[in-house]
Amino acid sequence: MTELGPLDTGFMEMEDTDRRVSLGIGTVAIIQGPTPAKDELRSWLDCGLERHARLRQRVRRTTWDLKAPMWENDPKFDLGHHIRWTALPAPSGERELKELVATELTERLDRDHPLWEVVVVDRLAEDRWVLILKAHHTMVDGISEITLLESFCDPAAGEGDEHPRPHGKRSRTGLLKLFREAIQAPVTIPRAAFGTVRTLAPVLLAAIAPASESSLNGPIGRQRRYAVARTDLSQVREIAAAFDVTVNDVAVTAIAAAYRRLLLSRGEHPTPTELRIVVPVSTRTTEAKQVLDNRVSAVIAHLPIEIDDPVERLIAVHEQIRTHRSRGESDAEKSVLALSRRLPFGLVAELFRLAVSFPQRGVAAFATNIPGPRYRLTLGGRKVIELWPCIPIAMRVRTTIAILSYLDQLTFGITADYDTTPDIDTISASITTEIAVLLANARDRQTSRRRPPLRGRGISSATTRARSAK
Repeated sequence: MTELGPLDTGFMEMEDTDRRVSLGIGTVAIIQGPTPAKDELRSWLDCGLERHARLRQRVRRTTWDLKAPMWENDPKFDLGHHIRWTALPAPSGERELKELVATELTERLDRDHPLWEVVVVDRLAEDRWVLILKAHHTMVDGISEITLLESFCDPAAGEGDEHPRPHGKRSRTGLLKLFREAIQAPVTIPRAAFGTVRTLAPVLLAAIAPASESSLNGPIGRQRRYAVARTDLSQVREIAAAFDVTVNDVAVTAIAAAYRRLLLSRGEHPTPTELRIVVPVSTRTTEAKQVLDNRVSAVIAHLPIEIDDPVERLIAVHEQIRTHRSRGESDAEKSVLALSRRLPFGLVAELFRLAVSFPQRGVAAFATNIPGPRYRLTLGGRKVIELWPCIPIAMRVRTTIAILSYLDQLTFGITADYDTTPDIDTISASITTEIAVLLANARDRQTSRRRPPLRGRGISSATTRARSAK
């Protein structure tokens, strides 16, 4: 048995404290062809069970919660507890599928069994069917959720152990290093703790300092809405290359534009400090790709929703994210989580309960970028056409957005509180509109660079635009 980490424990305490939230992470796989037979589906899931022992383990709390909860093998494990079959009402299209996904996001996973399940959706329109994978955030983060889905799929060509684990005795150099670290600990640990606190101070301030009143933050109910925005990944890369930014910068800028238009449509005036957003940062190494657990940190940034010009907004997002990462905030949070492993579990759990009970008003949005498979996934030879990401909402944040890449598509999965976000489609439509606007600006910029300047004293208007955009 192994103990849950502090972050894993925190997600469980968060769900226990607020009856209105369900912290299951979902991935919707839309698959071509006929729905599989039950025995065929079980054979695919058996492949995942062989690769991930965690799928057979449940969470057991210790007596009086004196220690952290433990992962233990479920003595009555039955795969049947983790499979459900359902069908969509007519006309069985994507609208009905999104409504089903929203309902699934409200359903809590059974704590008496391992915290995962698959839902098979029969007969989606256009000769398709759907597999919805759900796993508790205690068990997976966004990246390991995709790893779990891949373990159910057909093996990829050339798949194997690309990163064998080192074995053998610890080297003499390693022992000397440990000895040296032990001697220096009385000096280095306080120094590291001071540096961590200093680095995290802006993050903590951003999280607890009240922001301007916004309809994006406030009490949430139990019901959810779900929407999807699709973009061409090659076009996003073209925008990133034209303005010397990252794909993630472009995606976050599209989200900023979407929230700006949403607030304007609600009659609210976007202000510079109104929208603080949590942007998770993965701390997962390549060697840990196959491990089912949480390895994330985060930064809290202000989305520049007050900026109307799309290119200026993109540059502002790029600068803000670069500044936050250069401070080492995500590494500092990772250090705090490591330190919390040494604290009594009861104290850690109580801190999480207080954090959830505290009506935070500093953060109004949450967006995470998940790198998905670059190759085609198949299940029993059936092509996985699309992947939609689904993440929960909690702690008064009324909308969350997950960004998932698969093949040459970037998909934004938007989860929202049902009662306070009836206009969720404004978010999805605005994301695709912003990508189109940025793409037009990127291509205009490239054309201006290639066009030769006019001879004489004049200068082309395209060159003028290109210079002003720099």
